[in-house]
Amino acid sequence: MTKRIGRYLPAALVFVGVLGLWELAVRAFGIQQFLLPPPSSIAAAFVEHFDELMTVGRNTLVEAVGGLVIGGVAALVVAFAIARWASASRALLPFAIAANSVPIIAFAPIMNNWFGILNPLSKMMVVAVLVFFPIMINTLRGLTLVDQASLELMRSYAASERAIFAKVRVPNALPYIFTALKVSATLSLIGAIVAEYFGGARSVLGQFIITEAAFFRFANAWAAIVVASAVSIAFFLIILAIERVAIPWHASARIVDSS
Repeated sequence: MTKRIGRYLPAALVFVGVLGLWELAVRAFGIQQFLLPPPSSIAAAFVEHFDELMTVGRNTLVEAVGGLVIGGVAALVVAFAIARWASASRALLPFAIAANSVPIIAFAPIMNNWFGILNPLSKMMVVAVLVFFPIMINTLRGLTLVDQASLELMRSYAASERAIFAKVRVPNALPYIFTALKVSATLSLIGAIVAEYFGGARSVLGQFIITEAAFFRFANAWAAIVVASAVSIAFFLIILAIERVAIPWHASARIVDSS
């Protein structure tokens, strides 16, 4: 417990120090609210609009999670197919690379047109496109970068390719998959908010931020940004906890436990 406190105490002190300097700088230099509101104003806006901020944060989180599930499942299917069959690699990999090369903001209007501007599925599909390539490429790397000694040992026991895939390649890929999911957790929320900028219901973070900024209520917009950051961190920590349960044998889980 003492080691854990010692590990996070410096970061907490820096966080508090930055907030204090921010507050002092805004007041000392007379910085206008529309440029940079002080933390005290942001905190007051957060308390005042707490219920609304929780609602828009929850709705955006649903879009992010839904998009991550859709994109993650599609990425896993493609990665497993490419790793298992060479013909699938030649057929699917070029499309995956092409999808990753298109700017994400180009997809948002298209998805709004396909699924409806008020339909959360349009935002989920933008998120799915955003997270697809990182998950796919990391999964494929985990499935293919396998210790040759392990493969030779399995083949010496006359194991089938299916058994090798299930007992060697998939366990080897799990750390890669969770690494991609942790990165995609943050990307999914960014993708959802960016997609919301192109239109949608009022009760989401992207539209809330745009509306409050348009009416010069910048403290409210910053409070929504704080909620977005908190939701993203919580999403990351949830995936981290799942990783520790799913692959306790991996080095990353042992390092976290030892700290």
